Amino acid sequence: MPLHFRQCSYSYRAGVPVLDSLSFGFPAGCTVLLGPNGAGKSTLLSLGASIRTPASGAVALGPLDSARRKDRATYRKRVGWLPQNIKPVPGLTVREQAAYAGWLKGLSRRDAWDRSGDALERVRLSQLAGRRSHELSGGQLRRLGIAQALIHDAEVVLLDEPTAGLDPTQRKVFRDLIGELANRVSFIVSTHQTEDLADIYATVVVLDRGRVVFHGSVGEFLDRAPHDVPAERRAERAYHELVRGEV
Repeated sequence: MPLHFRQCSYSYRAGVPVLDSLSFGFPAGCTVLLGPNGAGKSTLLSLGASIRTPASGAVALGPLDSARRKDRATYRKRVGWLPQNIKPVPGLTVREQAAYAGWLKGLSRRDAWDRSGDALERVRLSQLAGRRSHELSGGQLRRLGIAQALIHDAEVVLLDEPTAGLDPTQRKVFRDLIGELANRVSFIVSTHQTEDLADIYATVVVLDRGRVVFHGSVGEFLDRAPHDVPAERRAERAYHELVRGEV
């Protein structure tokens, strides 16, 4: 089920809004959200996760409005959120932290505990379920964050710079995991990294200055690069072709 932004505006302070009457619907599947710093990507995702409420307009998942009080609990169960920094909860094991996230989302303690095992298995952390969460590596913490987002059967998971700070091996593990889960969950992934787009994503969205300046398939995105650009540089060049006039 796609996530829709309808005439959404948001400002952090008086002045130019970060988003101004943005209307856009994310498709089902795996979408990469690209854009320079300050483009509004993190703001867009935090609105989608109902961490923030638009000053005007609405964010909806089907009939559910993120700002409508009677819809909010159900909306938050269906939309998972992985911010840039995942922090271990002091004293909790990996499974306890996953279960705790489920309880915060409204699951009973028993259901949260039961579902935590399956969520950890889906992100390949079952063998570390009994380890203290503060003992995990950065890449393992990101995977725990996905487990926390999946424990309540989210339909859409929003990931904000999920591979920032990870080494190449950890990034590959993370990308492989997203690829494995994408047939059951829709992902919207904000990132600055343009490599391996075709291996993971079905759709590319480029945001700049609060506006969507491109929305299309990976192939259509790569076609924005000049034809004489080497294959390994096409994604990077296509990105710069789209934003160079906006910077």
